[in-house]
Amino acid sequence: MKRRHFLQSAGALAFLSAAGVKPLQAQAGKGARIVIAGAGAAGLNLASRLSRAIDNAHIVLVDAKRQHVFQPGLTLIGAGLWPANKVIDENARYVPAGVEWVQQAIAEFDPEANRVITADGKSIAYDYLFVATGLTLDYNAIEGMSTDLIGKKGIASVYAGPQAAEASAKVIDAYIDGGGVGLFGRPSTEIKCAGAPLKMTFLTDDKARRQGRRQALDIVYNAHNTTVFSVAPVNDKVKALFAERDVKVNYGHVLSAIDPDRKTARFKTAQGDVWQDYDFIHVIPPMRAPDAVKSSPLPWQNGPFAADGWVQADKTTLRHPRYANVFSVGDVAGVPRGKTAASVKWQVPVVIEHLLADISGKTSSAAYNGYTSCPMITRYGKAMLIEFDYDGKLVPSFPFINPLEELWVSWLIDEKALLGTYRAMLMGRA
Repeated sequence: MKRRHFLQSAGALAFLSAAGVKPLQAQAGKGARIVIAGAGAAGLNLASRLSRAIDNAHIVLVDAKRQHVFQPGLTLIGAGLWPANKVIDENARYVPAGVEWVQQAIAEFDPEANRVITADGKSIAYDYLFVATGLTLDYNAIEGMSTDLIGKKGIASVYAGPQAAEASAKVIDAYIDGGGVGLFGRPSTEIKCAGAPLKMTFLTDDKARRQGRRQALDIVYNAHNTTVFSVAPVNDKVKALFAERDVKVNYGHVLSAIDPDRKTARFKTAQGDVWQDYDFIHVIPPMRAPDAVKSSPLPWQNGPFAADGWVQADKTTLRHPRYANVFSVGDVAGVPRGKTAASVKWQVPVVIEHLLADISGKTSSAAYNGYTSCPMITRYGKAMLIEFDYDGKLVPSFPFINPLEELWVSWLIDEKALLGTYRAMLMGRA
């Protein structure tokens, strides 16, 4: 079978179909008022599935955001493979008929009164709330850093959006041409797509090798703790690849400040602050819940997810333990894993099953196991299809794909298949 045909028939399934979700049956919604906060991957998938799963319900989607970005594609833009406009779409294409879209930001969550307040002061009451706001990129937490600097003075950051990713690609090219020290790493907070920092490191290394410029580069990865990846076998594999490719690793280094003019960066370490000079730096900001969520009663009150405002949730049902009619889905959910688009596909059917059970006066055993997927690009044309659960156990979807082997099929899944499958997911069809 030709590679492209194989990809179309099987590869796309690896992203989302492994959830094994059974079709939802339409049930009488009894006039339930359902609010979905956020029109990202989780919110649109919820809207599409709920609109078909429940009869006689009033579903309201609340988000001011009109543009939709396929965020898994940002690393491919940063790699110089995709143009910025390839990942940009319009949310209006994916809001299903019968769902009311309130195009306002949510300013306040009031779970005690079962309502949300929009930026223009509108109060929207609900019987059930799904918090799917995504997260915020806190560039301001890094002293001296601004998104205006991306693409200038050796600074890259693909997370900031399509244009920033495109500007980052040019900075990477300039770094390869000029040589010197390149710094990579990640923040100490939870982040979406935890493989992206490693992808950008690998791609820069490989691009330089292909251009015969690798000897001019000193590539350094500053790990935020004692590992480069939280899943043990993946950590071991990445460390081995870094050693093989002469990528230096510093552990326990968290970026806290940069001086763009002097091209030096400050890192917090257990021994105190450390400054490192650079010619290129890929900045990944701390990530936190949006302010409206963080300032509400919804976040964890203590524990590892409290400081950044992640919504408190049972990790298997995604239901709020203090507000039983509130669920969180996607990046904003305060659970140990699951900040990837593939995770959303597993999470959404679970919360809908629990909603349907509530409406019917029953209980559900549906559970999210922490499934997270990361097609980790390790060089142009090769990737590892990493899939794992809450326990850090590898859970490959296909027995013929070794998750720790660099394969062309894993690359093609990421580069060719995911966008179409993702958009089908937004419409609740995948």
